[in-house]
Amino acid sequence: MSTLTLTINDKQHRFENLDTRTTLLDLCRQHLQITGPKKGCDHGQCGACTILINGERINSCLTLAVMHDGDKITTIEGIGMPESLSELQQAFKDHDAFQCGYCTPGQICSATALIEEVKQNWPSYVSTDLENPDGLLVQEIAERMSGNICRCSAYPNIIKAISQVLESQVADKANSLSEMSPTTTGTAVTGIWSPPPSVAQLGKSSATDRPSTNKSARSNTAGDRS
Repeated sequence: MSTLTLTINDKQHRFENLDTRTTLLDLCRQHLQITGPKKGCDHGQCGACTILINGERINSCLTLAVMHDGDKITTIEGIGMPESLSELQQAFKDHDAFQCGYCTPGQICSATALIEEVKQNWPSYVSTDLENPDGLLVQEIAERMSGNICRCSAYPNIIKAISQVLESQVADKANSLSEMSPTTTGTAVTGIWSPPPSVAQLGKSSATDRPSTNKSARSNTAGDRS
């Protein structure tokens, strides 16, 4: 007889002879009725099932429950409940960062880990400074949250909610970094970040940006600059 003990939202749960193929998502939803993590794609592509394992975000649909004996597991229920919202949950509410709400538990779990990653200076794929990444930039937040899909397209308000909490928790750190590196002043990005152009797009733009050999075209361009 095998026994599995899991700590989920600071509560211990014991399971006898649990099927070793049971995912952590199915264990939470089917065995414990912890329904915050959602089953979206069940392939690790949408992020609706995101939970925290020892503070780090994972797709619970892709990890087996038996792999996490002794780990600290946190779902959206462990982050905050309606009567005791976390700062991030309140920010999502303030900015209306959801519509249907199906992806919201995963979004908030992912963003909770994101904030800690920024505090620890973890770089992302789009970080230009790997030692001191500016996690307050819109493109940083967008890239770090890219594993969580919102089919309602509430991305602008999700970014606003995360930015609000980031600014309140790491603003002092960001200010000190800007004082140390004055050349980074004014690099903040407004609006919603979009992916960089593809190779094909770059090829087209380089062709259209090529200087014209037509004298009248050059004269018109010069005139436009004056």
